[in-house]
Amino acid sequence: MGRDCCSSGAQELHVLAVDDSHVDRKVIEKLLKISCCKVTAVESGRRALQYLGLDGDKSSVGFDELKVNLIMTDYSMPGMTGYELLKEIKGSSRLRGIPVVIMSSENMLARIDRCMEEGAEEFLVKPVKLSDVKRLTNFILRGDEANQMGSSKRKLWDDPCSWFTTSCL
Repeated sequence: MGRDCCSSGAQELHVLAVDDSHVDRKVIEKLLKISCCKVTAVESGRRALQYLGLDGDKSSVGFDELKVNLIMTDYSMPGMTGYELLKEIKGSSRLRGIPVVIMSSENMLARIDRCMEEGAEEFLVKPVKLSDVKRLTNFILRGDEANQMGSSKRKLWDDPCSWFTTSCL
């Protein structure tokens, strides 16, 4: 307990966190940092697209330099919803392989199904807990290893054992 997990040699994930609520953004950022993730937090779907270089702005940082491993986005945001952001990401040949997790304070089955059908990796009901984040980061780390070996994309619920593994303890 108390050891600095990020200096233990574990692979650090880069997560793009998108939420219009300052408080929710700070909470998810803190949970991700506790889980040994590098976090870039933005306040809107448009800012996320800009960061990812999908806004047509030639001055955006090159995606190859970003190395984003996971995108976590709120569903309900003004301007561009998390669902619309998901569609943009999955519609990009450059970005479609990045797992996208949708977060919402509303547990609506139709919304969840719609996001999963569009390619979301997971749908989390807020408040997001540390156990949710650890499960995601463990899954993504194993997914990166599997992808390097040529494995196909898996969904979180396909690997229930991943729900019980912990890292950085």
